[in-house]
Amino acid sequence: MGDQDIHRRFVPRPAPGASVSVPDPLPLQRALDQCEPLLRLQQRLAQASARMDAVRPLLPAALARHVRSGPADDEGWTLLAGNPAVAAKLRQLQPRLEAVLRQKGFQRSGIRIRVQSAPSS
Repeated sequence: MGDQDIHRRFVPRPAPGASVSVPDPLPLQRALDQCEPLLRLQQRLAQASARMDAVRPLLPAALARHVRSGPADDEGWTLLAGNPAVAAKLRQLQPRLEAVLRQKGFQRSGIRIRVQSAPSS
């Protein structure tokens, strides 16, 4: 019997009569709330969503279908355009969109516009 066989067979077991205590699992939301990087991510997602809600009424319906919210960070916010034509129209609307964000109290109201690449199949 080699060393590897011994290690494979060894399974620690509690002493006879000893009670085994398993701690209650931490609820997922509480675990997320205690994780600083995930808290920052949740805050940025909430900021991006709130910004999108603020500018959505300014987007024509035909255009809005092709616009998605991108990330919000310390520098501003990214709007993702479905194609270059949508990005061009968003750039025309950009001053109005940024003005609305300032009116709604967003400190960093700069908008970056990026064409979202199509998912590869």
